[in-house]
Amino acid sequence: MNQIIEIMKNWTKKNLDFGVWRIPNPKLILLLTILLAVVGNKTMAQSLDDYLTHATENSPLLKASYSQYLASKERIDQPGLPDPELQVGVFLQPMERYMGTQLADYRLMQSFPWFGTIKAQKSEADFSSQAQYQLFMEVRNELFFQIKYTWFDLHRIQGEIDITKEILTYFHKLEELALTDFKASTGSRPSQTNQNPSNSNGEITQGKMSEINSNSGGTNGMAEVIQVRLEIKELENQLALLTSNQNSLFIKFNQLINRDIQDKIELNEKLLPPILELDKYSLLDSIKEKNPMISKYENDALAYEQRAKIARLEGNPKIGLGINYSPFLPRENDGIDHSEHSMDMLMPMVTLSLPIFRNKTEGKINEAKYLQEVATQNQLQTENLLSIQWAEAFQNWEDATRSLELYDQQIELVQQQINLLTTSFSNGLVPFSSVLKSQLKILNYQIKRIEAITLQYQSLSLLEKLSGINLINT
Repeated sequence: MNQIIEIMKNWTKKNLDFGVWRIPNPKLILLLTILLAVVGNKTMAQSLDDYLTHATENSPLLKASYSQYLASKERIDQPGLPDPELQVGVFLQPMERYMGTQLADYRLMQSFPWFGTIKAQKSEADFSSQAQYQLFMEVRNELFFQIKYTWFDLHRIQGEIDITKEILTYFHKLEELALTDFKASTGSRPSQTNQNPSNSNGEITQGKMSEINSNSGGTNGMAEVIQVRLEIKELENQLALLTSNQNSLFIKFNQLINRDIQDKIELNEKLLPPILELDKYSLLDSIKEKNPMISKYENDALAYEQRAKIARLEGNPKIGLGINYSPFLPRENDGIDHSEHSMDMLMPMVTLSLPIFRNKTEGKINEAKYLQEVATQNQLQTENLLSIQWAEAFQNWEDATRSLELYDQQIELVQQQINLLTTSFSNGLVPFSSVLKSQLKILNYQIKRIEAITLQYQSLSLLEKLSGINLINT
């Protein structure tokens, strides 16, 4: 961007003639357009949405979960008719029968499950696949929540770093001011510091009292300098801690989106207080309607219902249809003319299974019913837990909003107090420590304000995770 500004400045100097602009070279316009586009794309690439997109495409956790869903989806087309069965029997020695000499025996059979079994199996696989997809959505929402939570923590720490640096600059100026005041007070003292301040009668004269006050002022001035330096050391240590925490969060953020830990993360914009437009209880209704885990347990229950239906259908007889073919060779000199009819035997066949052992069928049905009850109870428990999380997240949102209003008012009042104290300090009416305390107070309120805004965004991130609704404009 600086290079673009320099190009524009140079072009302005060369093309400004008595206040009249000249049309620049078209190649220059094209170059500037490309450079601006590159800069714009670079800025856009640092948005939270782009990081979420990168995580969606590259997260191994999401890839594994989505592959699990695809694997479960493949089960939908697996149910069908069993493979036909072909039996071939060849006599090692020809079998002499009434029809002739039998050489072999061929049997082809196709069994059929009871009516509706295959459809129920497909439905069970479909519901299981839908449950797996909802589990994938839950994994995605959890990952997005972790990314957003860390992103807003990074903004919080960056804001605290900026404020701490600003206050450090201010305190360095205060140190110079206090040091100048101290030097001025010590420079105005008389050089005869070893003289007895009392007269011959042991009384302290008025001139000597002024000298003592001058010495006392110099001592207080040095104490003020030391106090400022102590606060500077504290702020420098706090800045180092914030920087260390920020580096750790950078590593965490890059790992969450599956990037190299040393990749740079740009935090270009400061967070402004967000706005929540949805009603509190409307949001709860959306959570109960759209939360992936509730949908997962609903599909689990439907899948187990179909599994019980499959068990009942499999307890019915299985039907088999087929054909048996036996080729014969005519016996020699049997006195029968075989030219008008075939000697081979073709026999249609029907088989029927007899499900007389019902214990395994009843066991499968009961197992599916119990599992269906488990899914139903898990759904109810999940709704209760989601309501608890919703209440906590909304309480954090309300507390943060209320605290933010308070901190804005306090910052405004303390700023007015600092202005008054600065004027009074310049006139020698208040001690230097009063200005110092007020400045530290406004620093504390500014940091708390950033924490309140961060808590607002993190609360909305949790509500987004629970409801699946976009509440934050990124």
